[in-house]
Amino acid sequence: MLKINQLELGPVQTNCYIIINDSNECLIFDPGEESGKIIALLKKKDWKPLAILLTHAHFDHIGAIDDLREAYEIPVYLHELEKDWLSRPNLNGSGKYDMVPDYRMNAADVLLSGEKQLQIGSFTMDLFHTPGHSPGSVTYSFKDEGFAIVGDTLFRGSIGRTDLIDGSEKKLLQSIRESLLTMPNHMVLFPGHGPDTTPEQEKNSNPFLKGR
Repeated sequence: MLKINQLELGPVQTNCYIIINDSNECLIFDPGEESGKIIALLKKKDWKPLAILLTHAHFDHIGAIDDLREAYEIPVYLHELEKDWLSRPNLNGSGKYDMVPDYRMNAADVLLSGEKQLQIGSFTMDLFHTPGHSPGSVTYSFKDEGFAIVGDTLFRGSIGRTDLIDGSEKKLLQSIRESLLTMPNHMVLFPGHGPDTTPEQEKNSNPFLKGR
């Protein structure tokens, strides 16, 4: 059975998720900032990271990737449509805000494409391309474990921004309806910011989805 650890990191409190198996191996999702805090936790718990997986490449989700990659010699996974975003502040958004430096990260090690099953060590997950918030936004679904990492596509009672580069409200709503709301009603959806939710909760109460 997998365990889930959540950290709120950086100036906009981005959710970083660490998924741990019974052998203390782990995957790190969206380490947005504060690499020292992440590394200290990994050492304290004796967790052994295998990879860093990004739901998308906005600045608040990528800030710690190079420090972690150097410390643990692990690969970074990112959708191919955002392969240039890690090194370009005008694309990842860091160039717009004074709260962070201009992020110019090294290139991703593994570029994702299509929708398929992804295997990393003993971890098995389904990959869904869920564009709209950004062109390469993806969702990582651990269906057998009953949860999914959805990034900034969907929040409790809200949806992701679509006013950033290559954002699209039409694509976002399509991604939510076709990929997220079709998951089992009680699937736990872990977003990039704020508390978790479920498809059932969002179908019933999300004002952005009613009548759309």
